Amino acid sequence: MDKPLVLIGECTCGGVKYEVDDAFEYAMYCHCSKCRRTTGSAFKPIAGISRRRLKVVEGAGEMMVYGDTQGTHDLHCRICGSLVYSVVRNGAYAHIPMGTLSDAPSIRPTAHIFVGSKASWYDITDGLPQHLSLPGASTT
Repeated sequence: MDKPLVLIGECTCGGVKYEVDDAFEYAMYCHCSKCRRTTGSAFKPIAGISRRRLKVVEGAGEMMVYGDTQGTHDLHCRICGSLVYSVVRNGAYAHIPMGTLSDAPSIRPTAHIFVGSKASWYDITDGLPQHLSLPGASTT
């Protein structure tokens, strides 16, 4: 079996660099209010992968944790404040903000999530599926 291609990513200042296998399991545009505030944008394009396939190769000591260290949390560069990745799904997965990748991944986002709380000033104009919350999540 061929080894997956390794992609490089980094924060804005370059103080934190990571490597991740180009083996993402899913990619989506998240429109939740937290992602909008984190990016300062209408949505955050994310790609999900097992944490074991992600390695911080430079600047690990410059990482700042925001959130519940035992649960879902974000890791930012302490110097420039950039979101580097989020830890989700009981710590088993990382959500990589696709804009931090220096290399182009083979995956493309396939849906919009949390459109129930999307920015009122932004119109989704592509034909991708739109989910009010997380696909498969209970709405009760």
